[in-house]
Amino acid sequence: MAEQKKFVPFVSSETNMTEFTVRALIIGLVLAVVLGAANAYLGLKAGMTIAATYPAAVIGMAIIKLFKGTILEENFARTVGSIGESIAAGAIFTLPAFFIAGIWDPFFTPGNYVISAAIMFAGGVLGIMFVALLRRVMVEDVELPFPESVAAAEIHKAGQHGGSGSKFLFGAMGVGALIQSLGQFKLFATSADGLVSLSKGNILFRSPDVSPAYMGVGYIIGPRLASLNFSGGVIAWGLLAPIIAYFKFGTILPDTEAAWIAAFGPGAKVPDVMDWTATIVQVWRTYVRPIAIGGMLVGAGFTLWKMRKNLIAGISRSIGDVKKAASGEHVVDRIEKDIPFKWVIIGILGTAVLTFIIYEFFAQDLFAALVATVVMIIAGFFFAAVSGYLVGIIGSSNNPISGLTLSTLVVAALLMVVLGMTGTQGVAAVLGVAAVVCVSAAVAGEMLQDLKAGHILGGTPWKMQVGDLIGIAVSAAVMFIPLIILHEGDIKMGGTGFGGEKLPAPQASLMAILSKGIVAGEMEWILIFTGMLMGAGFIMMNVKSPMLVSVGMYLPLGTTFAIFVGGLIKGAVEMVNAKRKFNDAQKSRVENTGILLAAGLIAGEALIGLLFAGFAFFEISLFHIFETPSFYVSLVVFALIAWYLIKIPINNAGKPEDPAPPQVSM
Repeated sequence: MAEQKKFVPFVSSETNMTEFTVRALIIGLVLAVVLGAANAYLGLKAGMTIAATYPAAVIGMAIIKLFKGTILEENFARTVGSIGESIAAGAIFTLPAFFIAGIWDPFFTPGNYVISAAIMFAGGVLGIMFVALLRRVMVEDVELPFPESVAAAEIHKAGQHGGSGSKFLFGAMGVGALIQSLGQFKLFATSADGLVSLSKGNILFRSPDVSPAYMGVGYIIGPRLASLNFSGGVIAWGLLAPIIAYFKFGTILPDTEAAWIAAFGPGAKVPDVMDWTATIVQVWRTYVRPIAIGGMLVGAGFTLWKMRKNLIAGISRSIGDVKKAASGEHVVDRIEKDIPFKWVIIGILGTAVLTFIIYEFFAQDLFAALVATVVMIIAGFFFAAVSGYLVGIIGSSNNPISGLTLSTLVVAALLMVVLGMTGTQGVAAVLGVAAVVCVSAAVAGEMLQDLKAGHILGGTPWKMQVGDLIGIAVSAAVMFIPLIILHEGDIKMGGTGFGGEKLPAPQASLMAILSKGIVAGEMEWILIFTGMLMGAGFIMMNVKSPMLVSVGMYLPLGTTFAIFVGGLIKGAVEMVNAKRKFNDAQKSRVENTGILLAAGLIAGEALIGLLFAGFAFFEISLFHIFETPSFYVSLVVFALIAWYLIKIPINNAGKPEDPAPPQVSM
């Protein structure tokens, strides 16, 4: 049996390079707070966040270079700086639900601030502790491409030396930023809908989003995984949404407020006239997404089952390292050192005690609080592993944290009902469990993404993990402040705060509705169970990743479609490779160039997206080139991106006799 080639990082394990420094830590902490606040705003407005890895990488690299710092300092600063976005995601997906559910009214009190900070801190620490157990299993899995980790690592490596690699990366960043800017200025439509009426039924067709970042992710993960993800979108929008809309509204239109509320529940916006586009979108949100959650529950279980040997081996190896280190028999390489196992266990137990206190405060019942704590620990580990797996496939930008949190919420709510918890206390306990698990899963995914980038670059895991613990403490202490400003500011301007028109907080609103519905016995369980049976069907059909298909159902179609287009472009490159009969060295050069270009597109859109988020935060109005931009121009943009990702890599294949370049690490 051939010996597997040993992985060699950019900075070798024998190199003793400056890494964990005060300046890198301070830069990272400032970035964590700023990027976290910006993402909190975006998430409350649009229900999504922008990956902070790329802004943190570019900004941290630029500042540290002024001080003539090292690449490992840059890696450390990026790691700490990006963790604020994860805390923000956990906060915005859950904390506003306490207000929307009527538990925290008013939203700000000193007590609510303390509880919020404790929830974010507990969830963040738990995520880091679980990551310390899972890191080796995840980052060494050759089947997980970690597209955004590769992109971040290439940014740092390109900054160390000039040459064509740097040219490709930063040139693509400019292209991604330019396309995103032109979309914001409405030179072209960033998406398009088309409704096709067939007798009494309707099918809503949606274009891929004009997103260089999503297309870059699709290019990196390749056509197979991109197709799996998009297949979920096809099932959701091509089968379930239109067929449910047909049977529910095909013969009887909801032309009265009572009929509309009966269909979609209290609080649903009633249209003035029957709008089939809005109706199908609402059907997807109300019916299809719960089905997708059921599929994700089964897919998550199946994913962990497939990983069971690697997980057990990874944990056993961590325990073994502790025993060997204690006896002086073994010294772990610098690039393999995590937080010591005993401190991981202490951290998990300490988090359990803190969350028990939080849940007892909510439930006012010791036994219910104990059960909720046990559920939180189990679900936290479960979804930390799943979150890391998904980040390894599609990146943290597309990680459906809210879907994983909703799955936890459903389980927690059922347990509260079984334990006899009702009313406000039951709902509060459910949201408390969901909030801690949400933050834990978000932090675990982001941390694993950064650890993979660090694995490529040669960073020291335990230093990155300790840096993130400090970042979590600071972010947890301040993240409640932007929430207060946004909520109270909207109320002063005549709005209703969280859940209103200006700050819809879609995930938090859904969690508030679900938790109240389950505790009150009003949940439509048929949708969840149908999704679970669907997930079981995927498994029986030998679908490679049932979880990824269910995620595709849960995400907007424009997102999965754009990722699919990127995968098709990568497939076209592979076809050209075969047609021109490139040898392995030429294919390697094509692959390297393509990954650098895709990484640049991802980073460019993320950076400029953050800039426009800042404009929105400070209410700076932007001019529009066209009030109603055409999607025909968007088709030209797609064609240009495709040409860019195909032509340039192929043109840089080199001659057959040229030596093979170093392979871009995955």
